[in-house]
Amino acid sequence: MLEPTAPPRKAPLAPPLDTRHQVETPEGIDLPLRPAGLMVRAVAFAIDLGIRGFILGVLFIALAFLGRLGMGLGSLLLFAISWWYMVLFEVLRQGRSPGKQWLGLRVVHDDGTPIGWSASLLRNLLRFVDLLPFGYFLGALSCLQHPTFKRLGDIAAGTLVVYSERPLNRPQLPDAEPRRSPVVLTLSEQRAVLGFAERQAQLSPARVNELATLLAQPLHICASEAVVELNGIARGLLGPSP
Repeated sequence: MLEPTAPPRKAPLAPPLDTRHQVETPEGIDLPLRPAGLMVRAVAFAIDLGIRGFILGVLFIALAFLGRLGMGLGSLLLFAISWWYMVLFEVLRQGRSPGKQWLGLRVVHDDGTPIGWSASLLRNLLRFVDLLPFGYFLGALSCLQHPTFKRLGDIAAGTLVVYSERPLNRPQLPDAEPRRSPVVLTLSEQRAVLGFAERQAQLSPARVNELATLLAQPLHICASEAVVELNGIARGLLGPSP
């Protein structure tokens, strides 16, 4: 008698596209980065290209009055601005050219550290390879194929274009004496208490008392002292000011 054969096992599905790139710093801290895609990088490059064109146009008009000397100086300026514009901004402004800064982007090393001179020079010198055979074809193809949207210059230099994370602002809470909660709070309850204290200035006194009464019940807090107690608990959860 033939034994029933097990159904064939399906191949595991490929993981969904993740726009987060996790790196580990030398201190052993996990640093999440958000690589920038092709379109936003193209817009940033177009902005920088327009700025360079405007600068060169103004300089050429001024140098035109100098005749041949102006033509020679113009050639030098064309070379300097074309090749050093991106490098100087990337190294001296923490990886942000005007176009990248406008769109909230910056260039970093693969490990998340600020870009240096050698890496910036290499990624920008290899830009002519990304331009081949025309219209940034190889660079765009590389961005679309690479999991972190790297062009060929980024691969060679070990760099990454990422979104600049905005620093988190410390919540503004009412003045109160920090205190502990009478019961152990879950994460959602901690968020509710902090949210109540943070939004308190935007609410009417009646709404504040209403919300405080609702939050006081599971925390076993007296309703008449709910606002003061909750503000104190929120201060305790937030910790001392830096």
